[in-house]
Amino acid sequence: MAKVEKKSAFQPDPDADIKITFDDQMRINQFANHVAKIEDLKEELKSKKAELTNIDEAIEEIELVDDEQIQFLIGEVFIFNNVEKTQKLLQESKEGKEKEIASIEVQVDEIQEKMTSLKSQLYAKFGHKNIYLENDDDEDDQ
Repeated sequence: MAKVEKKSAFQPDPDADIKITFDDQMRINQFANHVAKIEDLKEELKSKKAELTNIDEAIEEIELVDDEQIQFLIGEVFIFNNVEKTQKLLQESKEGKEKEIASIEVQVDEIQEKMTSLKSQLYAKFGHKNIYLENDDDEDDQ
């Protein structure tokens, strides 16, 4: 006697002809836009963290300075400032950079939540064999 496989209600037949509706296409496009946005945010986050590291190193170096005045780069111009004011400026800059990093991380988390929701909706309709929504970079980041 032939064995009959029972298919799950959530997994469509991979051989079946699946119709893509306008809403499905919009979800797929939205998912792709989220992937691109996350990539941009990750690059920005990497840059901000490098800037934060530079600020931390500058704070450590200033602690070793014995001079009364120190050169401080603002934009493209060096200014002379006393050590205490420079330390205060660097500390404020560090706090600002930390806020920027936290803000970007929140944005990434929010987008990833949206992507998870879209992914579950799309996989429910199309199944894992009919649509590929995994980001290869996800494995590297963990």
